[in-house]
Amino acid sequence: MDPEASAAIEAAHEAALAAAEPGYLDPTTGFFVFTAATLLSNGVCCGSGCRHCPYGPEARP
Repeated sequence: MDPEASAAIEAAHEAALAAAEPGYLDPTTGFFVFTAATLLSNGVCCGSGCRHCPYGPEARP
């Protein structure tokens, strides 16, 4: 992924976290992406390889 797209994604994630939103629209694809805070509130990793997964790869079922 190019640095410009990465920066836009990170900015969108930070803005969603600051606004206590559950996620944001990916600036590249338009897909809805959950924030790390929302994923953490689930209590367990879902195993889907989410972009902002707070659990890390070792927690994937």
